Amino acid sequence: MTSPSVFEQILDPARRADPYPLFDELRRTPVARQADGTYVVSTYREIVALLHDPRISSDRRNLAAAPPPGEQDRTVSFIGLDPPEHDRLRRLTMRHFGPPHSPGLIDGLRPEMLAVTTRLIDGIAGKRQADIVDEVAYPLPVAMICRVLGVPEEDEAQFHDWADQIIETLGPGEEDRVERERLRQEKALELQRYLGGLAEVRRGQPGEDLLSGLVTYHGPDGTMAPEEVVATAVLLLIAGHETTINLIANGMLTFLRNPDLLERLRADPGLIIPAVEELLRYEPPVQLVSSRIALADITIAGTTIPAGSPIVLALAAGSRDPAHLPEPGRFELDRPRNEHLGFGGGVHYCFGAPLARLEAQIVLSELIRRLRNPRLVTDPPPYRPSPVLRGPRHLLIDYDGVEEG
Repeated sequence: MTSPSVFEQILDPARRADPYPLFDELRRTPVARQADGTYVVSTYREIVALLHDPRISSDRRNLAAAPPPGEQDRTVSFIGLDPPEHDRLRRLTMRHFGPPHSPGLIDGLRPEMLAVTTRLIDGIAGKRQADIVDEVAYPLPVAMICRVLGVPEEDEAQFHDWADQIIETLGPGEEDRVERERLRQEKALELQRYLGGLAEVRRGQPGEDLLSGLVTYHGPDGTMAPEEVVATAVLLLIAGHETTINLIANGMLTFLRNPDLLERLRADPGLIIPAVEELLRYEPPVQLVSSRIALADITIAGTTIPAGSPIVLALAAGSRDPAHLPEPGRFELDRPRNEHLGFGGGVHYCFGAPLARLEAQIVLSELIRRLRNPRLVTDPPPYRPSPVLRGPRHLLIDYDGVEEG
């Protein structure tokens, strides 16, 4: 029996608490072929090159081996498509989410974000111990993405359950993909049915929400088909809160491990902006991009990736590449020229980056400002098993009280 490769060790849930020594080892071979034919790319320069390379596809139908049964014909969101289909759907979605047509949407949510955050922290004021994930980091992003999409507040808990179960089936590699795909489709179908029904309601009774915009807009790019609306809504729902939960939890964990950093942020709240950028580099919520395929033979870092091969981009390794920036294993609050891979890059650059940044800035600022003497109960905390979206499942803290909002 052969010993597991470095990449296989990274996928092991037992290594979730600290995968970074393994990522350091992985970078010694910038392009590493795995036993299943997957090529793992782990250095910053090579990852950036591939993120912008038109010979790299996000459409699994381009695999040399046929995709698993049930995957070939299903409608996918634009994250799993290539230009021009990707570009059309992304433009139609962005029209209702950000500039140039909806420039004030994200910033307009700021008062509501602060109000929800204040309410959540008020809710733990009478305690001396709290779970930052369950009681703060999860409810705020869910409330905000549901507000953007137009999902009724009473359905938020069910949404989190669907998203959580779908996320747990994500992961690179091909060996067990059939079973993971079956489980993901089962839960995704439940979510799609719900969103399809909600979209039909909005079609007849449109509101000010994004889902209403997706079903009613007609323009130069045409309109979205019903199945495209549902696929886009599923993507925005899951990507719109799962990653931010991890960003907030990873951030609070990092700050609590570094009391001097916590004090600097408390003394100068404006530092939260570069702090969140450094968190995206140092403890990225998205560690791996595992859905890329080579459309042609590609030679990079001295290795040729054959056409049709699956590719994994190890974003977490790339953002800690010492060839890219000095002392990458150290959290540096005022790091100059902090170019990281926290939101990916290229045509698939994270759609919700402005929303995630603002949510993390507000929640972390308020937790730092209001919690008196917060301390970790367990370090490391328990982690979710996913190697793709990495973050604590729970983050228990003790504290001496909560300042007035």
